[in-house]
Amino acid sequence: MKIEYNKNRVTYLLSLYKMTEAELLSSINHDLKTPITWADIDQDEIEINHLKRIDKVFNKGLLYYSDPSTPRKDKGISVFFRKEGFTTELNIGARKRVREFEDLKTQISAVCKLSRFNITRKLPTFTVDDDPKAIAFSLRTTLLPTFTSNKRDYLKGFINKLGDNNVLVFEFVDTPNKKEKANIDGFYIEPNAIVLKRNQDSFSREIFTLAHEVGHYLLQREDVDEIDFEKITESTASLSDVENWCNSFAYNLLLGAANAAKLDSIAVYDFHVDYGHEMIDAISKDTNLSRLAIFTNLFLQHKMSFADYTNVRDDLRQQWMERKEADRLKREQEKASGIQSKGRTPIPIQSNLVADIYNYALNRGVVTEHEYCSVLNVKPNDISKIFYEGRY
Repeated sequence: MKIEYNKNRVTYLLSLYKMTEAELLSSINHDLKTPITWADIDQDEIEINHLKRIDKVFNKGLLYYSDPSTPRKDKGISVFFRKEGFTTELNIGARKRVREFEDLKTQISAVCKLSRFNITRKLPTFTVDDDPKAIAFSLRTTLLPTFTSNKRDYLKGFINKLGDNNVLVFEFVDTPNKKEKANIDGFYIEPNAIVLKRNQDSFSREIFTLAHEVGHYLLQREDVDEIDFEKITESTASLSDVENWCNSFAYNLLLGAANAAKLDSIAVYDFHVDYGHEMIDAISKDTNLSRLAIFTNLFLQHKMSFADYTNVRDDLRQQWMERKEADRLKREQEKASGIQSKGRTPIPIQSNLVADIYNYALNRGVVTEHEYCSVLNVKPNDISKIFYEGRY
């Protein structure tokens, strides 16, 4: 069955997601014996089943495509209209995540405006000409929570400290069975939203990513990032001034002046000092910075030769792989013994600021209970409990 629709709306969505015709066709033709062609889409009528497949990509609802008007490419709508390129070549999963949280950010901004919830900027702004190390040291008390070695709790505390400064932070989880996983670690979108991907292997990396995106917020420079220390060491010259600034800011924010002074007490990290392993292990535990992050920055500061850095990095990688293999074998042994796995799908960390906004808005009748439950991911029966725990 064919229906009339506005094909220009599909073309608009392709530009909004920076998606090619070939990428869309690849996505919608999954498991189809007779592939859909662009000629099937590029006309005034379309098979309704084809349109349903298209909408599984964009999640706009079928009525969206029947609107005869075509949206304008407004820079205020999306970072994809504001920026030509990003630090990372984004796959479809990443682009969909960016759009998902842009829409959520717009929704929350509207809720704040309607309910008169104050979310104006509290933190200062800087430029790449400012010293990221000095700024990081000066903002530690403002930005960082009370230290805990429980990295998930530390990350949650970090998210909520940013919320105290009116910075919205969201976390998402790509489950193992998700078809289109995002090839990014995090991103910042104007004016005040940071999004993190749950890192199943390393909360240290996720904490560093959050600190890096705070750097983007302070510079007011949008980007979508994959934080890969090996790429950082390939050549800092290949990174933009903004990326180098944000990496330096993130490292020094988490490190702190006292630990920086300890590291500076050794001029060269080589076999004569056992590469500083004892000190670096202690600093890693005291800061939730990974050992790899510390060694990477020592290399960038020319305190390690490339050969020494490579040896240490490869050793750390091997240790990590051995731990992963041990965990895998343990799970298999438990399964063979009939022991039920306690694992479950990770729940994204929810910022207190988002809960505060929606508690405030629900109290004033700006949002419905359905909207409240949808954004906060709660059941209707739990509304009263969560509502009275809010800080509005």
